[in-house]
Amino acid sequence: MATVPQDARVAAIRSILARLGKYAGLNAERLRHTEIDAAPLLELLPVRRHARRTGVTVEESILPVVREVAQWLPPTDRLIVDAVLSLGLFRDRSGVGIDIERLYADNLGERREALTEQWVGLHTLLDVDPVPEAPTVKRLRTSSEHNALTALAGFLATDSGHSMAGRSTARPTTAPAQHGVVTVFGDAVIDHLYRVDSFPDSENAASGTFRGHPGGKGLNRAVAAARLSIEVHLACAVGGDEYGRRILEFIENENVNLDLVKVVPFAQSLVTAVVTTPNGESRILGCRDNRVQLQDEDLHRPELRAALEASDVVILSFEQPPSVIEQVLSAVSRMRPKPPVIVCPTPAMPVPQSLYQHLGAVDYLVGSAADLDALLPDVPAESTDDVARLLRGLGVGTVCMVENFRCVVNSDTVAAVIDHFPQVLKASVGAAAAFTGALAYRVVNSRTPLTVTDFVWATAAMIPTQNLGAVAVSMPSVEEIDRIVNLYPRSGNSADSSELTPG
Repeated sequence: MATVPQDARVAAIRSILARLGKYAGLNAERLRHTEIDAAPLLELLPVRRHARRTGVTVEESILPVVREVAQWLPPTDRLIVDAVLSLGLFRDRSGVGIDIERLYADNLGERREALTEQWVGLHTLLDVDPVPEAPTVKRLRTSSEHNALTALAGFLATDSGHSMAGRSTARPTTAPAQHGVVTVFGDAVIDHLYRVDSFPDSENAASGTFRGHPGGKGLNRAVAAARLSIEVHLACAVGGDEYGRRILEFIENENVNLDLVKVVPFAQSLVTAVVTTPNGESRILGCRDNRVQLQDEDLHRPELRAALEASDVVILSFEQPPSVIEQVLSAVSRMRPKPPVIVCPTPAMPVPQSLYQHLGAVDYLVGSAADLDALLPDVPAESTDDVARLLRGLGVGTVCMVENFRCVVNSDTVAAVIDHFPQVLKASVGAAAAFTGALAYRVVNSRTPLTVTDFVWATAAMIPTQNLGAVAVSMPSVEEIDRIVNLYPRSGNSADSSELTPG
């Protein structure tokens, strides 16, 4: 059978949705008795997966799948498709000034009128500010509905969008037993890996090899934690392209949940060029599309809030917009009990001072000397200890300076320099990610405050990442880290460390 072009699939699905939206909207009964050829909807992979997983018919699976995918649309498009298809996304919002009965009336014309009349109130419920101008019913019926249904059809037709419909809930039967829940905020990209004999200069080109592989600071940390048998949710965005499909397939195979991955149709996934020399030194160039990132409104999705509330640890890098990072820290700080938070302050934030009010929510700050210095642009610090004390004065619980396969820890109870593990390469792109995943593992599995032993174990996780291949693939297992710790035990002179008594 010939492959249907992507644009044709989108157009076909949009047409079916528009026709099914007439009268009472989208429901299983309508699909059973309609003369409309709904085969393109019924054959969608997430619909068939939902039917198999729940034991219901494919007709009964259409509405829950479309409702779940619609949650990823921008707020205005989400409101429009909700009314057109009578999805019922606001049925649990009664008593907040919204006329639910009219919004989901049996007649499409009445639903349109209710939407335009309640336009401001509905946008306010989604925390949209400023509220876009309300359309007329005529404009809604023509261009607005066409555009919103096209966006929804794009998600449904894009293979990488299948992750939105519960794909990650079907865990491989061979996955190890999981202990603890970690939610990671960061990027998932395709790393273009260039291995060169030396860095090029203005006069000489470098010779080397190239390959592409899923990576990104968020993805690498998510995989690092998942390799240690932790249940991991990765909150990020990918494009609706071939790279996006590769990213989703890879992290799903690594037992990372896809329920918080936002797929942006018709956008290109992020790409990072990583140029590495034989001794492990790297230069990195990021190519970004601002559409492919989390937005403020994404933080209000029920799935993301539920994941945060269920988390034993939350990990954040600075790849997402500053407002998203600040809102996550603010939301976590209000939770009771509050989950421990690990922040990896990379890449550098343009105005880190805006984050200072939220640093009290940060239990562990993990970064290189340059990463930590960048958080204090107005205060020249003379030593790592100075930087750590300043950051802890702003509210950070524990500062871990991680660089060159060594770790300097500064907290109320631990002061340690862990540098007894031998290094083969000068540096490793994945070392900090491995350390962070291992630190999360120790936090999840410890019932008492972390000790020097825990930080030694996390530092040992960096050693297996000393290779020139794909970063995420180098993340170690628990057994590998235990082997490194046992192979290189600390002697009395190998690490300057102490346990401090609070008080």
